[in-house]
Amino acid sequence: MSPQEHVRPRSSGLGASSRRGAISRSAPSIDPRVIPAMDLLGEEAVRLREGRFDSVTWRMAVPDCASLIRSFGLPIAHVVDLDGARTGRIRLTLVRAVVAMLAPVGVQVSGGIRSLDDALALLEAGAIRVSVGTAAFASAGAVLEEMTGHLGEALVVSVDVRAGRVAVSGWESQTAISFERAMELCVAAGVRRVACTAVERDGAMVGPDVDLLARACAFGLPVIAAGGVRSSADVEAVAAVGCEAAIVGTALLTGEFQSPS
Repeated sequence: MSPQEHVRPRSSGLGASSRRGAISRSAPSIDPRVIPAMDLLGEEAVRLREGRFDSVTWRMAVPDCASLIRSFGLPIAHVVDLDGARTGRIRLTLVRAVVAMLAPVGVQVSGGIRSLDDALALLEAGAIRVSVGTAAFASAGAVLEEMTGHLGEALVVSVDVRAGRVAVSGWESQTAISFERAMELCVAAGVRRVACTAVERDGAMVGPDVDLLARACAFGLPVIAAGGVRSSADVEAVAAVGCEAAIVGTALLTGEFQSPS
């Protein structure tokens, strides 16, 4: 099936699992370096193409999506509150509910984190890591340094790249900060880990931007790859240039992730 064939009518995403979204397939064997992604829009789990809010290619009730992710048997999931990313406001009630649904899978959460207090509130709500993009590159890196000093390993900085520049605010805004400058700011602030996304490839099932990821790894920080990863071969390709893990959304959730036979 194509991703478009997975689009379903809107449902009350945080309620009980609907029959339409019920999970019946058995869990595949997934590379342990994979981090499944759950993107939340309203109260549904969705996938967008290239981060465009007008291009929803797949949707599912949140409990069903959480059940599917748990079935993969992987230790961490990457949960993005897309509404929070756009508005700059975290949704603690939603995060708490999703953390409970995904347990025992650990949750790395992103979206709407604009301050240290936001990050601490999400960790208190049960997240094991917070992934921060917009705030990290505001105020000439001052917020980034503050967050790094307080959060340490619990902080992942999202370096989301479109046309060589950092994209922020749910990828609806483009900064003047180059990819290289963003990585330099992370190194200078003592950041422990970055997640590097090639925005144009996200949700597009076209393979990762291995060149971009190799350049990210050259800065010496642990790197999580994102954007376009669709198979175990892609995971191997990003690992070969130094990435420690890969976030995978569309390919996993639509059942199209290609694992070795």
